[in-house]
Amino acid sequence: MTTATRTNTPVAAGADALSHLSEQDVEAIGVELDAIREQVLASRGADDAAYIRKVVKIHRYLESGGRITLLASILPPAWLAGTAMLSTAKVLENMELGHNILHGQWDWMRDPEIHSTTWDWDNATPAEDWKHSHNYMHHTFTNIIGKDRDLGYSVMRLSEDQEWKPYHLTQLGINGLLSMFFQYGIAIYDIELEKVLTGEMPVREAGSRLGKLWKKVRPQLVKDYVMWPLLSGPSALTTLAANATSNLARNVWTHTVIFCGHFPDGVSQFTEDQLEGETRGGWYVRQLLGSANLEGSELFHVMTGRLSYQIEHHLFPDLPSNRYGEIAPRVRALCEKHDLPYTSGTLTHQYGTVLKRIARLSLPTAQTAPSAVAAGPVAVSDAA
Repeated sequence: MTTATRTNTPVAAGADALSHLSEQDVEAIGVELDAIREQVLASRGADDAAYIRKVVKIHRYLESGGRITLLASILPPAWLAGTAMLSTAKVLENMELGHNILHGQWDWMRDPEIHSTTWDWDNATPAEDWKHSHNYMHHTFTNIIGKDRDLGYSVMRLSEDQEWKPYHLTQLGINGLLSMFFQYGIAIYDIELEKVLTGEMPVREAGSRLGKLWKKVRPQLVKDYVMWPLLSGPSALTTLAANATSNLARNVWTHTVIFCGHFPDGVSQFTEDQLEGETRGGWYVRQLLGSANLEGSELFHVMTGRLSYQIEHHLFPDLPSNRYGEIAPRVRALCEKHDLPYTSGTLTHQYGTVLKRIARLSLPTAQTAPSAVAAGPVAVSDAA
């Protein structure tokens, strides 16, 4: 069941939610959220460090156990067990480890093995490229049409204010393919190849970026589809199939969780002109209105990389992910206090509304004014 302080259509939600707030109210919200942030920063310690080191250890056990078990993958029980362990390991590494470590959530530990400057994740996108396209561009300009390229990933129409093109008729199919090959789709999208067609990027630069991508992807492909299958001897083909299944599971899961964070009903979108004069309080409110949470068990939250707390993550992207569950009730209470929506629901419900949006916007629709956000300059360096 989706819960929110009020129910709105996606494009109207922001304007309706903010109509009762003054500039002073928006800045007061910013002060309250800054206070939550400072309290968590001041309380980080041994328990947090123990948590992330435990997750790293579990990931390594699962990957090693899965790889070893798959050496006998010609036997169905071994195939099932090995594939389950490897799939879980890949999801953990991508979501709770890679994504969050690259946000700098654990840099305060000064552990060179768990640091945003040294972590090399099992993902097609090079870490430095990800930190620019995701940590800076997406988190700074969340859901701003024309600035946040994650709104449709350059191939899908997810807002009435994005121009409709005939190929959007196929975007339910595009969404299915994107989910299956999500890490590669995101890596190619981050290269911004569309700029070659518009003349904004020289072909040589595009080739250089593709070469960098291939340098990152090649060892992963060799590991999953050559080395481990060959080491499996008689189980080569079944091991190859298991590795492909694990990557598929990781891609589909990651895609589903991420799409539920920004594209379900109740989430607002914004225009570039609304950035002018945006304050830190205004930035906070935009993150609140432009994100949505998922409900589930503690294991569910871990397997989403705590992106089930997408609202809290967008408010505080560099706080330790294990603290989002602790912060969430306070953020929800703040939303209730200021009569702001706090969009949250189950995975099946939220993804269902995402698919409905993709289907609806695959057809030409009249443009509508996107939701508004309060004005005032945001400290961009803090927002990233």
